[in-house]
Amino acid sequence: MKDKSFLYILILTAVFFAACTPSQPSYYRGFPKEYTLAYEQIYGHCYDSVPYAVVGLDIYSQGLELDSTQRMRGTGYNLCLTDIFVPDSLLTEGEYHSLTNSQSPAPYTFLPGRDYEGTPHGMYLLYVEDSKLQSIQLLDSGAFVYRNDSLLFTLYYRNNYGGKATYTCSFNGALIPWVKK
Repeated sequence: MKDKSFLYILILTAVFFAACTPSQPSYYRGFPKEYTLAYEQIYGHCYDSVPYAVVGLDIYSQGLELDSTQRMRGTGYNLCLTDIFVPDSLLTEGEYHSLTNSQSPAPYTFLPGRDYEGTPHGMYLLYVEDSKLQSIQLLDSGAFVYRNDSLLFTLYYRNNYGGKATYTCSFNGALIPWVKK
């Protein structure tokens, strides 16, 4: 009887320790710090109530690009800012800030990320893997500086724990003009 009890305890202990063995951590990609391709989407004066022109930025990390039919191909991140209010018709050098709920559009401001019935708008980050959309991260607020063909972003978003997290990234190079039709 003692031998059976000892054997059961030994088996239970082995099962317990096998269950407690740490699993291999999953690979965390993180958000990219640098982007390699950027389009400036030129909307013009598209809001009747806003006297300023509107542009957007569509920025791609290494490994992700647009094909000839304007579809994303590859694996990587796409940083989108859909409504940036500018004094003229193009993005001009300066510092831009996201609007708060109480602010009206003005030059050098842009819309924060919002979800409109399942469609992201304003400022958001797409993750594409093997040419398929995998995730969307809305960006709550932030700012960016545009100088000498470079963009430097400091953006904020809600992490999985409900806290606010900071995302900084940059793009160096010419913006490719793209007129939305």
